[in-house]
Amino acid sequence: MPGGGVGTVGRGEAVARAAETPHIFLNGPLIGGRLGYPELSGLDLLELFAFVHPARFAVPTVKGFAKTLGLATPTNDMEAAALLPEIAGALLDRIDDPAWPEREGAWMVASTLQRHGWPWANLVLERLAMPERAERSLFSRLPEWEEGAEPSFPRTIKVDPAAAKRRLDALTGQGAEPREGQQQMAAEAAGVFDPREAPGRPNLLLADAGTGIGKTLAYLAPASLWAEEAGGTVWISTYTKALQRQLDAESERLFPDPQERKRRIVVRKGRENYLCLLNLEDAMQGGFAGRAAILAQLVARWAAYTKDGDMVGGDLPGWLPSLFRRAGATALTDRRGECVYAGCAHYRRCFIERAERAGREADLVIANHALVMVNAARAKPGAPTRIVFDEGHHLFDAADSTFAAALTGREAIELRRWIVGPEGKSRGRRRGLEARLMDVASYDEEGGRALADAVEAAKSLNSDGWLGRIGEGDPWGPLEKLFAEVRSMTYARAKAEDAGYGIETELAEVDGALVSAAGNALDALEAIAKPLATLSRRLEAVLEEAPDWLDAQARARVEGSILSLGWRRETLAAWMAMLGRIGGPSDPDFVDWLAINRIEAREYDIGIRRHWLDPTRPLAKAVLEPSHGVVVTSATLKGAEGWDRAEARTGALHMEKPADLFEAKSPFDYAANTEVLVVTDIRQGDIPALAGAYARLIEAAGGGTLGLFTAIKRLRAVHARIADRLARAGLRLYAQHVDPIDTGTLVDMFRDEPKASLLGTDALRDGVDVPGQSLRLVVMERVPWPRPTVLHAARRLAAGGRHYDDEVVRAKLAQGFGRLIRRQGDHGRFVLLSAAMPSRLLTAFPEGVAVHRLPLDQAVARIESGPPSAKQPSSSFEENDLIDRD
Repeated sequence: MPGGGVGTVGRGEAVARAAETPHIFLNGPLIGGRLGYPELSGLDLLELFAFVHPARFAVPTVKGFAKTLGLATPTNDMEAAALLPEIAGALLDRIDDPAWPEREGAWMVASTLQRHGWPWANLVLERLAMPERAERSLFSRLPEWEEGAEPSFPRTIKVDPAAAKRRLDALTGQGAEPREGQQQMAAEAAGVFDPREAPGRPNLLLADAGTGIGKTLAYLAPASLWAEEAGGTVWISTYTKALQRQLDAESERLFPDPQERKRRIVVRKGRENYLCLLNLEDAMQGGFAGRAAILAQLVARWAAYTKDGDMVGGDLPGWLPSLFRRAGATALTDRRGECVYAGCAHYRRCFIERAERAGREADLVIANHALVMVNAARAKPGAPTRIVFDEGHHLFDAADSTFAAALTGREAIELRRWIVGPEGKSRGRRRGLEARLMDVASYDEEGGRALADAVEAAKSLNSDGWLGRIGEGDPWGPLEKLFAEVRSMTYARAKAEDAGYGIETELAEVDGALVSAAGNALDALEAIAKPLATLSRRLEAVLEEAPDWLDAQARARVEGSILSLGWRRETLAAWMAMLGRIGGPSDPDFVDWLAINRIEAREYDIGIRRHWLDPTRPLAKAVLEPSHGVVVTSATLKGAEGWDRAEARTGALHMEKPADLFEAKSPFDYAANTEVLVVTDIRQGDIPALAGAYARLIEAAGGGTLGLFTAIKRLRAVHARIADRLARAGLRLYAQHVDPIDTGTLVDMFRDEPKASLLGTDALRDGVDVPGQSLRLVVMERVPWPRPTVLHAARRLAAGGRHYDDEVVRAKLAQGFGRLIRRQGDHGRFVLLSAAMPSRLLTAFPEGVAVHRLPLDQAVARIESGPPSAKQPSSSFEENDLIDRD
């Protein structure tokens, strides 16, 4: 059974039975992985569900499907196994139902799937009559977006705090118990939407809103009121896709009517998240083969019914791409920045363009930190002026990623492909810059020369096979020779314990060979940058001259090309700045280092990386200063360090106008409903002991456990040792980086089964919202000290040493502990498997929470005794017994 053991038969017999096809099962990759037989063939109910109900989600377990289809919920694995044929029959019966809403296009897709050998095809076609009239193709069924006038600038208004409270009352509904902290936050946030005093002095509010006060509705109330009365757009920015989904669901309170909600609230993500119709067409016309071709057809079926074309966290079930792990759905999105805009035959139906235009007219745009920062930094049209940053404790990390630069082999070869296009035997839809701008080159002589020069210069970048040539000591061209020198110096300075995984070294005291290689690479990059700059100017001139062939679509394509060239030129400028510093004085604003990225000793990238020492400086300059009003909120924004930390981590410290500060404590009684157990007898590095501790703790809790790890290697080792043991006890165990399922779906499966447990890393520590009995124990394998990277060392030095480490660890502990209590009635324990827990870090936990230092046996007994209670006797806890880490 998925997520469980192999029932009443042994693993070997289960594998033998699995080889006897056809079988009906649910989630073949997951079951096959558990059996050690990944190529499981047969009739997977997930694929049938994706065909029958595209754009509809169901938890990919037997229990989840039973709930979705209205069948009896199984109580054990035997009942679940017996239910599989019933689920199949229920799905096939939907096809027979005259009221089946997803009938259009089904026969065409099923017929194509039959030719590709889809196991369900014959059973589906038996129930589908050939349409009397030919079905319309997917691309003709998709609606076209309409071009509208540029949105007018918002009217200047003030949001009355009392009106914000009234809007909040309407959102919470009649009879809802008023929450004082929520009311206060709504009134405080209203002031953010007042007219700003002067350019560069936005209204900025930092709101530390404890879990349970209802901060989402607290800021949605004034935000929606301002958008409605001012005719403007408020951007709600999150860090995780999970919160984006939650905000989208909360929007039903604002606009219950689906059509009005679709018009007034838009979810926006980066281009790489959306289905590219041109890529899909290529896949459907022979670009994909085998199982990949089946995936393309199922995605095409989904595309006809999707709300917005979002393939990552949208209404495409997260488990669907994982069924085709070797086929990879990433080829169906635009991840290379090769969009031809109006030159695409599907431009008027493009999901990305539709979302961007819808966002200009919306009241609320639900986006993510990266997209908001990129749009602001590049001064894109429609960049937000009123922003709410939820999950604001992640602003520092998001800015760190957004404003960083990386001159690596993978990045450089992508630039070559973007400019040059296919080379040698390479095929596919990819087109180089010359092919995309052929008509411009023929019209403008100077632009044509610049285009040809750029293509020729780009051939100095590394090409296919570059890693192999560097490994053999035979690099070609200036960029490959640069990466060869980077590799040589990094290995020379690496520590012995770095063997097997990514390694890095500070870019300092470099030798002459690297300085010389950097100079030659700089010349090569300048030879690319100059013609690209000329080409940008000539494209702008073409727009001004407006030749006869420049119709609306051609204009849009030229404008898109100018935008794309701008991004690439920014990248080149950052790379040249990095190279220009090699051999000279370092820039105190940046941290530069050399890195080799590896997985289990296999190299996959080499290069030079640069990050801001303080990434909130460009955040403040590019995002906060141009805005009119910004709310930054989180349940852990302030932390144990106080407001100084919040201001430093959000960019408020660099603003001319001080931020307003708001704090509302959580209404939850943490002292009565939670406790922290520090287990003292698990020796660090002892994997068998660590695995045994996890197994015993999960068994004691009866599941409902979230296990958090600081290293994927240890996670996998523990999972391998305990999965079968727990399965035999009827306790399912899911694991990030082990199970072939996306993280969001793993959380859904965990949430749906109170006896299940889930192991994961940082993404689960910050992005899991599982209220109720499904999460009652959090186990962290060790104190989450930061990895000793070059970047961390520089920031630690700048921030005063150990204090900076403590800030980072306290934040991680607080986030991990925060998974326990999500609503009234929740209770649970936080277990740390480390004796070396410094007492100074205990302030990460809410005031009043009991902390007990005890051996594993006592911790297990305490968990077995039932939920935490203030009446339980405390174990001995001596702060002097704890070891501070210098």
